[in-house]
Amino acid sequence: MTTNIIDQIKAEILLESGTNELEILEFYIDEESREGQEGRSFFGMNVAKVMQVIENPNLKPKDYAQNPCFLGTIPLRDHIVPIIDLSIWLGIKRKTDTGDIIIITEFSKSVQGFLVSGVTEITRFQWKEVVPPGKFISHLGSKSIVGIVHTSDHFIQLLDLEHIISDLNPKSSDDTWKTTVKAQSQYRALIVDDSETIREIIRRNMEAANFRTKILDNGEEALNYLKELAETGLNEGKDISDYIDIVISDIEMPLLDGYTLTKNIKQDHYLKKIPVILYSSLITAELFHKGKSVGADDQVSKPDLDEMAGRAIKLIEDRLVVV
Repeated sequence: MTTNIIDQIKAEILLESGTNELEILEFYIDEESREGQEGRSFFGMNVAKVMQVIENPNLKPKDYAQNPCFLGTIPLRDHIVPIIDLSIWLGIKRKTDTGDIIIITEFSKSVQGFLVSGVTEITRFQWKEVVPPGKFISHLGSKSIVGIVHTSDHFIQLLDLEHIISDLNPKSSDDTWKTTVKAQSQYRALIVDDSETIREIIRRNMEAANFRTKILDNGEEALNYLKELAETGLNEGKDISDYIDIVISDIEMPLLDGYTLTKNIKQDHYLKKIPVILYSSLITAELFHKGKSVGADDQVSKPDLDEMAGRAIKLIEDRLVVV
């Protein structure tokens, strides 16, 4: 798996939006033999977050490290990159007699590397094929996994990389994202995210800014909820603004992603008036156009969640002035 191939595939992804598709880099961690049984666990991450795949330059755990996952840093592309042993964080006893690799990632305005056993391939899936995590992966904790993808002979666990970095970095607490604004009138926000941690951060942020919130887990649930509001509104002769003021949605979600949710909202004659804010660790200059192409009214990077309430208020009040 070369960097050139990854860059080529990422370039192709930039051309697509609202297709409810996901390109993942599949990788694995080999476990030490237990009672004569060797295991291999498969994982995946959005390839748009992958900067490079390199061989492990013989990094070893540091006895003095604050967290046993931390293996040290390496210089790469003008960055000093911290390297995390993913198997330690996941509680997997990894085999150490094989050639390990490091996946260098870039998201949420930060660069970091994850040590794993190996990489298999880059695969395209529909988000509707991604099943929300269930109790059968409780040994990893539901906060670690975005969803599960079944293949012909194994399943792939999609990792919540943002949660891992947040867990390892005490400074990235939700105190960083506290809002300082408050709406003069109470507004209603639909918040859509598969991450319990991020949902709670945004909920508290918006409610502190004088919003009532409705929380849903994924885009499919959100679209069904909005269609129910539309049916009610049409039957009662009311505008969608009588029920909801704004939709705030993550981009990466099982079943239906934020791009496709937004596209459905903006193509619906009744729902299209609703302002939509998309947020993600992937909102970069290169990917910003994807949100614009499906009609998102604003886009917020996850490190800037403290701006969410203020930007939501502006969108709502600008719309009220136009109306």
